[in-house]
Amino acid sequence: MIFNRRKKNDLDVIRRKLVTFLNPKSPISEQYRTIRTNITFSSIGQEIRSLMVTSPSPGEGKSTTAANLAIVFAQQGKKVLLVDADLRKPTMHHTFNIFNSVGLTNVLTKQKALSATVQQSQLDQLHILCSGPIPPNPAELLGSYMMAEFLQEVYQEYEVVIFDTPPVLLVTDAQVVANQCDASILVVSSGQTNADTAMKAKEVLQSAQSKLLGVVLNNMSNKKSGYDYYYSQK
Repeated sequence: MIFNRRKKNDLDVIRRKLVTFLNPKSPISEQYRTIRTNITFSSIGQEIRSLMVTSPSPGEGKSTTAANLAIVFAQQGKKVLLVDADLRKPTMHHTFNIFNSVGLTNVLTKQKALSATVQQSQLDQLHILCSGPIPPNPAELLGSYMMAEFLQEVYQEYEVVIFDTPPVLLVTDAQVVANQCDASILVVSSGQTNADTAMKAKEVLQSAQSKLLGVVLNNMSNKKSGYDYYYSQK
């Protein structure tokens, strides 16, 4: 995460997206830590090593949520890998201002080793795996046996693996990843996501045999407290 070459407007966006890193004492950062705690409590009896983050539709904050959850887990001392599994419209390289010349697609197609593609963030415990080149068949690649092999490999190196995926109602990619992860979280936006859409997204994830831990309600502003995020179990 290198910010000195960015324009002021870009920096403002980064500060907003990576609030847990740049302003860890803010009320919003505390909300992310609350989500982390809820994830930990919901995993009693079954350790959650891999977590998928998705949303019903674009623009609801799933990528921002995935990035900040990865940061707060790393701040807790966990060794974390944040994976940009949105192989259609990746954004993590923009969020962290890193290169996306190689990434997940190179690992899954056996073109590059995991060690040659992960990138170190400014947090010692957080590594990032960008999407890499956009493939012609994202869902097939994510559902292949190489993905299962990839998970087994990263479990040997990392305590927590967080996947950012495309919106679940647009393409099947999120369902494919959810089926292979220990748990999933659905991000919805206050004032944007209607109840029917949220319910449909929940049903789609459950049909993929995903363990849906709960819903993050994003952009729910409380002027008194300044909180913009709220977590509720399903």
